[in-house]
Amino acid sequence: MNNLKIKFSPKIKPEFILELREKVNEYFELNNISKFGTGNLVIKSVFMSLLYFAPLILMLTGIISSPFEIFISWVIMGFGMAGVGMVLMHDANHRSYSKNQKINHWLSKSLYFLGGYPANWRHQHNTMHHGFTNIDGHDEDINPGPVLRLSPHKPMLKIHKFQHIYAWVLYGLMTLTWVTTKDFIQLLRYKRTGISLSNSKTYNQLLLDLIFSKILYYVVFLVLPILVLPIAWYWILIFFFVMHFVSGFILTVIFQTAHVMTTSAFPLPDDKGNVENNWAIHQLLTTSDYAPKSKIFSWMIGGLNYQVEHHLFPNISHVHYKNLSKFVKDTAEKYGLPYYVKRTFFTAVSDHYKMLRILGRTEPIINP
Repeated sequence: MNNLKIKFSPKIKPEFILELREKVNEYFELNNISKFGTGNLVIKSVFMSLLYFAPLILMLTGIISSPFEIFISWVIMGFGMAGVGMVLMHDANHRSYSKNQKINHWLSKSLYFLGGYPANWRHQHNTMHHGFTNIDGHDEDINPGPVLRLSPHKPMLKIHKFQHIYAWVLYGLMTLTWVTTKDFIQLLRYKRTGISLSNSKTYNQLLLDLIFSKILYYVVFLVLPILVLPIAWYWILIFFFVMHFVSGFILTVIFQTAHVMTTSAFPLPDDKGNVENNWAIHQLLTTSDYAPKSKIFSWMIGGLNYQVEHHLFPNISHVHYKNLSKFVKDTAEKYGLPYYVKRTFFTAVSDHYKMLRILGRTEPIINP
């Protein structure tokens, strides 16, 4: 992790974000609505939670018992797991789910049930990814390890020539890293670099919390099924892997198609940490929307197809992003700024595939 302090330029079209924020604030005031979640968000949360937990309950109570039904149940749980992450956990950890911050606090802990650790996730996602999107050495989302090259500033290996083929398999392993090694490695790295993840807990307390949460997760989602379900233990391990592969694939593809695109910028700061643009313009240059007309798809993925709006207004619930997108688009056009959007999700996936090919064949860009 790069310790260079990043500084965005306040001089490049600062009026863009000022005017945009004024329009957005006016929208909420004139319509007398809250910037937080609505009843629709609650309905989505209940739906995704049932999709995740109901199959497990049906299996553990013996209502579902045939091997095929059990397999389908784990697949459904994979979709539910991704859904809880996108619809409920994401907003809660951005403190935008509810106006009541106690509700956000408790719902943010839903990440425990996905196998992740909230304190790590908030620093990686809220602080580093949102604060320094696509900046090498700061945004951990573009640094998944040497096997994948998601930034033109990373060293290129021979294997990267084929990453557009094998990346999709690795994407499915994303949540498996949560439940195994990633959180422990991350927490240790944050300790070594002096990053504070909590105002009330020491590192040792965080570590104990992490260990306990992992044990509880494995007891609920692995030990109990092995003890109760009428199939061999190794099938449970396989189905557990399938659930995570489904969830990891969905989550990773949804997020990567917003930032690793042929239109995406990957700015490097100079030796003093200065970045050419201000923070808001930086978000426009590094982020892309997709499938803006697909209401059902947007509903299912927690509005994360409106990533530009999310990055500009991370503390506003995703249920409002569609209505805010017209303000972002119009204001960006007024100031001659880009507003990247792909017509469909499949178009976005195709473009991400192209970018993986480009990154697998382009020599690293060296900062002058």
